[in-house]
Amino acid sequence: MLEKLAQDLQKIRNFSIIAHIDHGKSTLADRLIQRTGGLTEREMTRGQMLDNMEIEQERGITIKAQTVRLKWKAADGETYELNLMDTPGHVDFAYEVSRSLAACEGALLVVDAAQGVEAQTLANVYQSIEHDHEIVPVINKIDLPAAEPEKVRAEIEDIIGLDASEAVMASAKSGIGIDEVLQAIVDKIPPPKGDRDKPLKAMLVDSWYDPYLGVVILVRVMDGVIRKGQQVKFMQAGTTHLIDRVGCMTPKIEQLEELGPGEIGFITAQIKEVSQTAVGDTITDVKKPATEPLPGFKEVQPVVFCGLFPTDAADFEKLRESLYKLRLNDASFSFEMESSAALGFGFRCGFLGLLHLEIIQERLTREYDLDLITTAPSVVYKMHLSKSKTEDAKTIELHNPADMPDPNRIASIEEPWIEATIYVPDEYLGAVLKLCQDRRGIQKDLTYVGHGSSTRAMVKYELPLNEVVFDFYDRLKSLSKGYASFDYHQIGHREGDLVKMSILVNEEPVDALSMIVHRSTAEIRGRGMCERLKELIPRHLFKIPIQAAIGGKVIARETISAMRKDVTAKCYGGDATRKRKLLEKQKKGKARMREYGSVSIPQEAFIAALRMGDDA
Repeated sequence: MLEKLAQDLQKIRNFSIIAHIDHGKSTLADRLIQRTGGLTEREMTRGQMLDNMEIEQERGITIKAQTVRLKWKAADGETYELNLMDTPGHVDFAYEVSRSLAACEGALLVVDAAQGVEAQTLANVYQSIEHDHEIVPVINKIDLPAAEPEKVRAEIEDIIGLDASEAVMASAKSGIGIDEVLQAIVDKIPPPKGDRDKPLKAMLVDSWYDPYLGVVILVRVMDGVIRKGQQVKFMQAGTTHLIDRVGCMTPKIEQLEELGPGEIGFITAQIKEVSQTAVGDTITDVKKPATEPLPGFKEVQPVVFCGLFPTDAADFEKLRESLYKLRLNDASFSFEMESSAALGFGFRCGFLGLLHLEIIQERLTREYDLDLITTAPSVVYKMHLSKSKTEDAKTIELHNPADMPDPNRIASIEEPWIEATIYVPDEYLGAVLKLCQDRRGIQKDLTYVGHGSSTRAMVKYELPLNEVVFDFYDRLKSLSKGYASFDYHQIGHREGDLVKMSILVNEEPVDALSMIVHRSTAEIRGRGMCERLKELIPRHLFKIPIQAAIGGKVIARETISAMRKDVTAKCYGGDATRKRKLLEKQKKGKARMREYGSVSIPQEAFIAALRMGDDA
């Protein structure tokens, strides 16, 4: 029996696919499913079978990790079980990717034959190397007119340092080289290790909500066996659950009796909320538990915060319900209620990054038919407060600029920094360096890859995250005509000379437009915001000053001139004093109106002002 189990382990291959956005990862997964008979031509109702969400298919990105079990008869005549993990590629989901990679023994590195190695490919391939993976290079899209497979082969060797002499040449779209990819998986990726007789140890790789089954949990069994009817414990969460279903995706749902060591599948245990199933948690048996959890677990912390407000105040309840429904499927974003004098009631939401923010916002608009106003995104600042008469010295985390404490109590402010890796063609390098310099970047490294006309620069910069969350990515893409690729990871908090900039309209502060900025860029940012609001706010019957201020000091000002009513139009002839009398009366009325009149800022002005990024 033991010999049979050892032999079974030898027939299993667990692998993921690493690729930059749009290098053909999901298409390759489709071809592998089709070639191994997972789905027939008729059942392939659409491309990218593993990307379930409309937004995933539209943008060509993967947001949720998916797994599929394939059966393949290799050249040696044996049938192998191949477990494919389709992981997200974007930096916002880096932690989920690290857990998916920890569940595998190898990876396919897919590189576009026309575009070469990109920044995101690099970040994920290094993670894969850290997990001691066997990496199989696949050069995809070799049938494109612009394909240069030999150049890409050299790039993989130069930049990543992998031997690409046996890289598989393929075209996922045309079905070229698919058999070779499958054979390379069997030949080069090692089988998993695991002991059936040890206490159960399974890693929670991902989870999602199913309206009929509750939370479906994706697991990789390291040791032991997981069966239907078993009482299990989640070691990090400290909760116990009874398993009512065990199975795998082929990609259709297939129920199984058990999952053994080295296998990847799913379990359900009547769990109602995804937030109870933290990615990276260790699942063990209640009666015979493991002594310690699997390494690498960490709590997912939101990085970017912004306010979401309904354009129509009557939609507030609808927004609340929609956020709860979204949270059923995505426990990595948080929200709490907040109110703004200008925008009414809404929610302060925390996200893993800018792409995550964009996806949630887009899903709320599409799936729940909501019209939203999003306040300027901000990051988490650490405020060190000095001792006061009533309170001791302490450190607080600030998510919302409107909640900034009294400046006299702030001893210092720390902001998060990132290390960014940017790949850019040589001709656009100057513009990209200037952009990073303008955003307070510190250059760490500059190297060149490739030869001749296709030389590309790889720049490493340390940047404050606050400067990146606005529109850095958009500016980078427009400066490089879309050719630059960008990837980053956080490197901790650093002290900075940061101040809260308030925007005042008619001497009234508008809380939704306040932001935390570096003192050196405050004036430029303030002037840009005032100029934009001057264009957006309609004229009234009195003068409206728009000011940007730091504390009590105004750093920028614009004035919207008053609409003038011609009060002297009815004066025909007569003494000049009659006209003067009418104008004096109008002047007093304007002064009174200026004192008591309120400025109505239309919603469109808010939306446009908050979308401005920092073009100034």
